Amino acid sequence: MYAFAFSRATGGEEYVGPTKSPICCGSMLARRLGGALFTTFVLGLSPAWAQAIPATFEETPSPWNALRLFDPTPLPTLANPKNGEAVAPEDTPVRTRQQPGYEPVGIRDGSWMFLPSVLTGGFYDSNVFSSNFMKRSDIAAVVEPALRAYTLWGQHGIDMTLDAQEIAYSGNPGLDQTNASLKGNAWYDISHDLQLLTNFQIAHLNLAVGSLSSPTGAVQPTPYDYFTGDVSLRKEFNRLTASIGFRTDSYEYGSTRSADGTVIDQSSLSGQVYSLHGRADYAISPNFGWFAAAESNERDVRGLPGQPLDSQGFRAISGVTFGLNDLITGEIGGGYIQQRFVDPTIGTVEGPSYRAMLTWRPTRLLDIHFKAEQLVTELAQTSSTGVLANAVQLGLDYELRRNVIASLTGGYEVDRFFGMMRKDDVSTVDARVKYLLNRFNSIAFYYQYTNRNSDVPIFSYDKHQVGINVTTQF
Repeated sequence: MYAFAFSRATGGEEYVGPTKSPICCGSMLARRLGGALFTTFVLGLSPAWAQAIPATFEETPSPWNALRLFDPTPLPTLANPKNGEAVAPEDTPVRTRQQPGYEPVGIRDGSWMFLPSVLTGGFYDSNVFSSNFMKRSDIAAVVEPALRAYTLWGQHGIDMTLDAQEIAYSGNPGLDQTNASLKGNAWYDISHDLQLLTNFQIAHLNLAVGSLSSPTGAVQPTPYDYFTGDVSLRKEFNRLTASIGFRTDSYEYGSTRSADGTVIDQSSLSGQVYSLHGRADYAISPNFGWFAAAESNERDVRGLPGQPLDSQGFRAISGVTFGLNDLITGEIGGGYIQQRFVDPTIGTVEGPSYRAMLTWRPTRLLDIHFKAEQLVTELAQTSSTGVLANAVQLGLDYELRRNVIASLTGGYEVDRFFGMMRKDDVSTVDARVKYLLNRFNSIAFYYQYTNRNSDVPIFSYDKHQVGINVTTQF
């Protein structure tokens, strides 16, 4: 979806190197997370998740892995964060590293820092409807203003981002969309080893035509309103860190249209999801750690008369993280997911899942990433259509110069669908170059290719996208 910058909860955060605990350095944590937020806008936004498993290699830093408990995370640290030294840019991931002289200046008002930015750009899409029988190309303009505000307190902290996005097509105005989002994180240091973590997001978003969660036959984006909130308690016990939390998600879907003008009502997918989750991380050594995470959910979905979509389920994963100094780091984990629907005609969507990730840094200028993952999921959190997805992805990030980063990612995914005789093969290529002109301006070029080959021909398509974005920040 175009709404990558508005992804659920803390979707804008990316790992930017080892971070100090918010117990002793809340403002440091906020500043480092902020660099990733601006990176999202500089790189440009992906127009549609054509695959069930996005090609992302970023890690979720501590303590936010307590809220994004199924995302990859770095090794737990055994060092005392109060004695930690600042991490040099060359020791952080290439894609998100922030070189001196290129970081945003910001506007300070007392103990608050404000970081405004605006992205303007455009792209060419060879197949705007992601179709094999209604192929149309078009160009579109994109404007994305954003304002981030965070505190500079020594303890505790608040970090919020208000952003919007306007996409206007030249020849297909029905594809135009407007997205807006207010999201934030906050942490409260109850004691030196106990924190209360929260996040929220209020947003108006759109499902892009051609994304897996877009209704079949839609030729316009599907608008929906989204709210999420999470409250978690995180405790450190020497080498062991544990958390428990509660999360709620609310979806309110609107309608879209098919090619003949027929209204496709998606309101049956509206509803609430309530989740109870927990996670544990244990640092066995500086180079080896264990983790386990589990979440149970209760879904209260509107559905249709006589066809309820209410369900209950769980997801659990456990594994190890490892590292050979800074040369090779990785994670291997496996688990199980199950979603049992009240409607007996739907039954249960379930199966095992695994994830293996490896990052090799042969030099400080090059990061090479590998990921293999199997996941059982639904097309949308409030739907009943299940997918068994297997993906292999390879990517690299190279620092051509201090202010020029090139990235290339390729992926292959196999999707098998529950409840229908359908199997899809998806191939993707993503190439990007980011050029930081100075601390105020940057420019990014990108090319994306997607090929979905389905044994149900109506779902097969391929598309090319070429774009340019210019970001101004202060």
